[in-house]
Amino acid sequence: MQVTGGTQKDEPMQLPEGWQQLPESFYTRNDVVQIARELLGKILVSRFDGVLTAGRIVETEAYNGVIDRASHAFGGRRTKRTEVMYANGGIAYVYFTYGMHHLFNVVTNKADVPNAVLIRALEPLIGIEEMLLRTGKQKADYTLTKGPGNAAKALGITTKHTGYSLLGNQLFIVDDGYKVNEENIIATPRIGVAYAKEDALLPYRFYIKDNKYVSGKKMKMPSSKGG
Repeated sequence: MQVTGGTQKDEPMQLPEGWQQLPESFYTRNDVVQIARELLGKILVSRFDGVLTAGRIVETEAYNGVIDRASHAFGGRRTKRTEVMYANGGIAYVYFTYGMHHLFNVVTNKADVPNAVLIRALEPLIGIEEMLLRTGKQKADYTLTKGPGNAAKALGITTKHTGYSLLGNQLFIVDDGYKVNEENIIATPRIGVAYAKEDALLPYRFYIKDNKYVSGKKMKMPSSKGG
């Protein structure tokens, strides 16, 4: 199954020097937890109506499909909203929550295996003035792209972009060679998924240590919980 955004129109684009767009093979691997970890330090890019905005990914959460009680696809649930999660990896899944926030997720794994990674926070890099306009903020402090709702809003990502291919030129992720030291990658339980019972304790949230854009508590895994 392949799902793509109905209004997506790619135009030729020259990427900044040193940027390499992530290939499909990055997304179609079967370990969503590893992908969530490896997305730290990569750059999420939007290019809508010719406006380029980009931020470095500093916080992610993995959702392990049908076996993960915190996942929208738990138990094989398939709805109009979640159908995109069953696409081949490298697709955007954007959903609306709390009546106000659009949350951007990266669909991973092969078709019919509904894994996804939520992008929880970005460090702004390009198009900060446009980000301020989109968010209505007056200054570019750490709140600009802290938290998944702010991150998506700053990059202009909404539910209309669900199904967009991340292999195109409008919404994609690049590697610019930036490396996050392993000792600076913190793994914790995910935020706001208490309803998932024991799955709420899984160490599926990753963030870059001491980055001011990271949302939520800067907690670590309890020593009694295995990774």
